[in-house]
Amino acid sequence: MISIATPIPTRARHGLPERVRLMGMPIDPVTNAQAVAHIVSSATAGRGGWVITPNLDQLRLYHHRPELRGMYERADLILADGMPLLWAAKVQQTPLPERVAGSELIYTLSEAAAKAKLSAYFLGGNPGMAEGAGERLARMYPGLRVAGHRCPPMGFDKSDGEMAAIVEDVSAARPDIVYVGLGFPKQEKLIERIRHAAPRAWFLGIGVSFSFVCGEVQQAPRWMRRVGLEWVHRMVQEPGRLFRRYVIEDIPFALRLMADVTEARRRN
Repeated sequence: MISIATPIPTRARHGLPERVRLMGMPIDPVTNAQAVAHIVSSATAGRGGWVITPNLDQLRLYHHRPELRGMYERADLILADGMPLLWAAKVQQTPLPERVAGSELIYTLSEAAAKAKLSAYFLGGNPGMAEGAGERLARMYPGLRVAGHRCPPMGFDKSDGEMAAIVEDVSAARPDIVYVGLGFPKQEKLIERIRHAAPRAWFLGIGVSFSFVCGEVQQAPRWMRRVGLEWVHRMVQEPGRLFRRYVIEDIPFALRLMADVTEARRRN
């Protein structure tokens, strides 16, 4: 059964509201604007951090793979990137103010970073996408400093040489923000391994967002994102890769989630 309001361990929250939980997963009940302001103010003060943006599929993996749960307790901001999470939180009477998607945060945070004269490093993505995303965002938001970019080859995480090169590059770049676009949980595992290279930087796992920025993958129209149908748009573009995840795995889990939060609300 779902715990509706399990308190998080005591740690520095820097003015953030108490977290809520879905199936045990902690989520920060903040808006996009609040998240951006927190990251920028912390980065400006020399305090680094780590952002995870879970969606329904990540909640499913959180539920089924206990070895992934610890990272959510160690992250500094956990932002709900998925309308089903907002719907479930509302049903269990722990509402979240809005969806905060990594694919939108890369724009709003880059805009705020440009105004604050902060720098960003772009890591991962398909070949050429990290570099392209950095160039495009720098054009969109004059003042954003691109500290560097790197697209590691397949299997990089099993190569000591490749990992050492990433750490050296990030350390030398001294970025304020590091966008990591490798998909969950690879990007989160990488972030945990390299955060020491830039302890004052904010690391964000943003999935396919580099490809969205560059136009390699078309982002769903805003109305589809607003009503929770972004997954349909993505699946139409990549049916071979996404059909099983969305239809076979996520839809049944979504039904279970709603049933569980409804039962939890009835009991409370």
